[in-house]
Amino acid sequence: MYQKKKERLYISELLEDPSVTYPSYYSLSPKMIKNEMLKYALIVLHSLDFENYKHPNSYEDIFTMFSGGMYPIYKEMYLVGYFGGKMMYLDASGWKSIPCTHDVFKMENWLVC
Repeated sequence: MYQKKKERLYISELLEDPSVTYPSYYSLSPKMIKNEMLKYALIVLHSLDFENYKHPNSYEDIFTMFSGGMYPIYKEMYLVGYFGGKMMYLDASGWKSIPCTHDVFKMENWLVC
């Protein structure tokens, strides 16, 4: 089966002086690299500028972001997306399935806008 080639999106392309420099890049599909909402969320995450984000009141707030094509932030470290009925977090090598632990259910671990 043909697998689409991933490209690297470097944080230095989004921010001149990021507050968080690790990971320095993310491996993403060309379509995801063009996603402006994803870029915005990465800028927020790597600049630590959570001014427009807040803790959700309920899980509905998180899923409202998913349905709007936006990316909530988990533990101020990961962007989370919802693809094919699965919550996935973004790390340097791409999207990974988020483990369903007790911490996932704590509202204080999430940031939404």
